[in-house]
Amino acid sequence: MRAGSLYLVFVGLLLCVAGGAFALLMWRSFDRASGQRDWEETECTIVESRIDQRQIGSEVGTEYRFAVTYGYSYDGKVFTSERYSLQGAFWSSSKERSQRRVDKFPGGTTKSCYVNPEDPSSAVLKMDSKAPGYSLWFPLIFIVGGIGMMIGAVRSDLMIRRSAQHEKLN
Repeated sequence: MRAGSLYLVFVGLLLCVAGGAFALLMWRSFDRASGQRDWEETECTIVESRIDQRQIGSEVGTEYRFAVTYGYSYDGKVFTSERYSLQGAFWSSSKERSQRRVDKFPGGTTKSCYVNPEDPSSAVLKMDSKAPGYSLWFPLIFIVGGIGMMIGAVRSDLMIRRSAQHEKLN
């Protein structure tokens, strides 16, 4: 096999691996979010709602995150949770974003939360989005493109070999 064809096969294989890895991660997120649709909605009481802040270094600005603690009962047992969602609350440079969540879930109020019936100690205030499943087509394009590159490189190499053999016979 020629070096050019071998290179294209290698690049195509890398595209397939990268696309496959992203597709797998996106499918996992979609599957987890789909599984949450079986969780049971129950009433919970917000015990504490606050904004956490951190500054990693003097060169980096302050980051903020919504933090919450809430209590709920399930099957006659009392539980507490600090999970906003399965993904958690992300750090952001926007204090206003965190403040909007504090305003949405103020301490002392009753809200709905979602409890995993298989593990009642696991609950969230917000279910994860199923959007990654609807975007699976994007990494699949890389897989199809990688396969196309590999097939094209091998076909081109085979055609060159056949042409060379045909010229030797003539």
